[in-house]
Amino acid sequence: MKTKTVFLKGIAAVIATGAWLATPLAAEEVTLRGVSCFPIGAPPGVPFEHLVTEINAKGKGVIQINLLGGAPAIGSPFQVVERMAQGAYDIAGCPEAFFGNLVPEAPVLRLQEKTFAELRENGGIDYFQEIAGKKNVKFVGRHHDDGAFNLFLAEGKAIDKADLTGLNLRVSPVYTAFFKALGATVQRSSMPEVYTLMESGAVDGYGWSVRGVSPSWFPVTKYRVEPGVYRASIHTVANLTKWNSLSEEARALVNDIVIGWETRMEGSSDYAQQLDAETFKMLEENGIETITLEGEEADKWVNAARETAWAEFIEQNPETGPKLKELFTVSD
Repeated sequence: MKTKTVFLKGIAAVIATGAWLATPLAAEEVTLRGVSCFPIGAPPGVPFEHLVTEINAKGKGVIQINLLGGAPAIGSPFQVVERMAQGAYDIAGCPEAFFGNLVPEAPVLRLQEKTFAELRENGGIDYFQEIAGKKNVKFVGRHHDDGAFNLFLAEGKAIDKADLTGLNLRVSPVYTAFFKALGATVQRSSMPEVYTLMESGAVDGYGWSVRGVSPSWFPVTKYRVEPGVYRASIHTVANLTKWNSLSEEARALVNDIVIGWETRMEGSSDYAQQLDAETFKMLEENGIETITLEGEEADKWVNAARETAWAEFIEQNPETGPKLKELFTVSD
């Protein structure tokens, strides 16, 4: 009887201390609330949708993303990341143009002249993360690149030099200063409004990434102006507090997938060059002609784009801007 009592007391002690758990329980699968800065199914947003699909396929039992929708159905694209940082969502796919209101240094992600691999090596991404972290934003990576930004014009609005005087253009913050510096008047709009503005003649053209042009805009678009400027990078960002709460396994899984996409999208990669070739062919087949500025006019176009962007950037970010320019650009 005494032996039995001692045995039962021993079992009770083991249970009370939790020592019976010889191996820790597996972490419970976590589901993140995901959103896009673009309408679901729109060309610029599709890569993030595919990224979510891959994460969900490889993350079963560890992490899943429930893609709730995209802007403007869920609200203004310019508020998506801000709301995410406040806790309304956990992870988002957005170009920097839509979260510069929250992180004023975000435009550096389109002005980069070094590869993202180089930026991860030289501390550029780390420094940007230090800045973004103060706004509760985690920069996971650049999951897609929609190529350079081009100016697209309506029929009868062709140009032959770096002069936009007399043109009224639809813009985003990406190229507002650039177009205005060359004489254009500008107005902002959401993506779904572009067709209506062009069809009605309210605007003479629009700026957009070359790979991200919606096929629905083809009938109202006649010209594409080269050379392209900047990079239309689209990024995966997360709520930093939520990100830090994830298991190491979950963070590693998402990181590996996003950075894999980041590497594949470098402009020099075979994949990116193939995308460009397919895009140019598609635009040509749909009646969009290419206007290529050359010589001094091309130089004026490119220099105006670079100089106006960096002047605006440094003015808006006097403390962080100079260091970011040093890290993100090739020396003059």
